[in-house]
Amino acid sequence: MFSFFKKSGPNQASINGVPIMVNPKETLLQAALREGIDFPNSCRVGGCAACKCKLVDGKVKELTQTAYILSDEDLDAGMILACQSVPQTNVTIEVDMAAQQARRTVSGRVVACTALTHDIVSLRIQLDDSLPYKAGQYAQLSVDSLPGVDRSYSFATASQPNSQVSFLVRKVPNGVFSSHVHKHDLVGQRASVKGPMGDFWLRPSDAPLLMVAGGSGLAPVLAILEDALAQGVKRPVTILFGARQQADLYAQDTLEALRTQWPAAFRFVPVLSAEPDGSSWAGALGNVDSALAEHLPYGAHAYLCGPPVMVDAVSAVLRDRGIAKEQIRADRFTTLHDSTGAQ
Repeated sequence: MFSFFKKSGPNQASINGVPIMVNPKETLLQAALREGIDFPNSCRVGGCAACKCKLVDGKVKELTQTAYILSDEDLDAGMILACQSVPQTNVTIEVDMAAQQARRTVSGRVVACTALTHDIVSLRIQLDDSLPYKAGQYAQLSVDSLPGVDRSYSFATASQPNSQVSFLVRKVPNGVFSSHVHKHDLVGQRASVKGPMGDFWLRPSDAPLLMVAGGSGLAPVLAILEDALAQGVKRPVTILFGARQQADLYAQDTLEALRTQWPAAFRFVPVLSAEPDGSSWAGALGNVDSALAEHLPYGAHAYLCGPPVMVDAVSAVLRDRGIAKEQIRADRFTTLHDSTGAQ
C-alpha cells in the first residue's frame, strides 16, 4: 500500500559555516550541543535570549512567542532563539561566539542575604576571582545547597574591585531557586556565577535618560547608574519604578545617595498600582506606563527592565509618543514560570 504522506526527515543547519544535521522536532540548540558546538545558551526555555542567533536563510518553527524576549531591532535583523527554533528547511545560522568565549564560571561564597521587601532578597557573593562585566548585564547563579538548579539574575551593582557581586532575587510562585533563596539562610554557602550575559547596558549619548523598572528590575538600573556616576556621565535621569504598594519600595537610600551625587537633574518617581484606598500615599497611582505622559523627558533614550507585560506596555507608549525604537532598550525579566507555566 502506498503512503500519501511523506515522513519528515532531518534538515541541515549551517552554523557559522559548520554543517550539522538537525533531527525532526529537534531545536537548533539541541542539535548544536549534540554535535559538540559550544553554542551560547543559558535557560534553554526561551526566557533569557542567551542563544540569540541570526537566521540568514531558511525557515524555522518557533515553539514560543519570542517577541517578549527579542527586541524590535533583533526581530528586524532576523534574530531567533535557537532553543525555541525547529528547522522546517535547511537553514543557515550566524551566531556571535565571542560573547560565549568571554563567559566564565567563578565560584564564591554568600556573604550577605538581606530581605528588602516581602518578596525580594538581596544576595551578595564574594567571588574567588574577578568576573568582569558591563553594568546592566546578567549571570547564571547557583548555590551548592540546590545542586543542578541555576537561574538568570542581573548584577545589582557595578563591577567591584573587591570581586563582590550582588543580585536581587524575587520570589516567583512555585519557583524552585527563588523559593530556596527566600526560605534558607545562605550566608556562608558556596555559590557559582556564570557570565556575563546580555546586551542591556548604557550606550554613549548626551540624550536624557528614562529608566523604567518594575519589581526586581531595579537591579540593572542601580548597576547602570552607579557605573555611569563613576564614569562621569552627566545626562539628566528620570526613573519610573512600578510597584504594587508602599511596602514594595526598596533601595530608597541607594537612590537618594545617587541623586545627591548626580551632576545633572535626577528624578525618581515610584508609581503604585495597588495601594489601598485611604493610605498615606500622595504619589503617582496606576500602572507605570500611565505616568509616562507626565514624566517623559523630551528626546529621551529609554532603558526598560521588568516583567514582559510592563516592558511591552511602556514600549508601546514610548513609540506612540515619538521615541524611535532604536532608542528603546529592554531587558524583559521572564521567568521559567512565565515561559513554561512551571518551575
